[in-house]
Amino acid sequence: MEHKTAYQYSEPASVAHNLLHLRVPTTHRQSVEDFALTVEPKPRSVVSRTDYFGNQVHYFALSEPHSGMTITATSRVVVKTPTPITTSPTWEELAAIGKSREFPLEVRQFLFPSRHIRVMPILSEYGKSAFTRNRPIVEAAMELTTRIYTDYKYDSNATNIFTPLEEVVRQRHGVCQDFAHVGIGALRAQGLPARYVSGYLRTEPPPGKPRLVGADASHAWFSVFCGTELGWVDFDPTNNVMVGTDHITLAHGRDFEDVSPIQGVVMGGGTRAMQVGVDVMPLDAKSHGTTPGATSSQQQQQRSQNK
Repeated sequence: MEHKTAYQYSEPASVAHNLLHLRVPTTHRQSVEDFALTVEPKPRSVVSRTDYFGNQVHYFALSEPHSGMTITATSRVVVKTPTPITTSPTWEELAAIGKSREFPLEVRQFLFPSRHIRVMPILSEYGKSAFTRNRPIVEAAMELTTRIYTDYKYDSNATNIFTPLEEVVRQRHGVCQDFAHVGIGALRAQGLPARYVSGYLRTEPPPGKPRLVGADASHAWFSVFCGTELGWVDFDPTNNVMVGTDHITLAHGRDFEDVSPIQGVVMGGGTRAMQVGVDVMPLDAKSHGTTPGATSSQQQQQRSQNK
């Protein structure tokens, strides 16, 4: 898998500072066999650390004049086939635990509003039809996922990273980032811990068509805490599925801003242009005994683009 971001400046930039969330983590459903990060022009050093949410981040600075910059993260990841979930606690049980403050801090912190996901009565009402009495949390969260998929239209021109959630809810258009925020807002409104997940979605071209380099894109979905036994369970409202072998997790946080793949400040540079390409290439499944990057539907192809 390769995530490549290239910047071009009309005038030389004098200084650039960048913070990256591009290191794919090893989790219960994926394992990282190899990772490499390259930056051109080459910085004097790249510092790696773990952020507050447990994501690995990298920081670097360029202090010499430069007319462009390319950041490439390459990973080899094996995605495990998830175990089907047949039972889960009711959502009321988990909401009651949240009210009693029995969740550990790393879970409780996702109960509260964040900068881009504020308290919205309309989202509380929106979630109530899914969270009916004594309903298992996984079943309820899946219905919420389906509702967002059905009610919201994917439109890459409708929003940008500065579009407030209130506008997304009003117009019911947006992209995967927006749909993840809607789901998180509805879950938190029911007293349930929910977090934002950034990552990648492997897609395949329609039958008979060649695979296009750069056709895959950054993706986003939401995760809800389903009790100590199940832990965090992920749902993709853009594609109306529970997260499985098509998805690769990159980072998690309260909302998009916590896990933006590249954040930075550039001094100078004049007019700037940016190109991003994400290529998720399948490994040989037989050699690993798992199903890394299983085939996605054509519908997922059409709806997986992030902003």
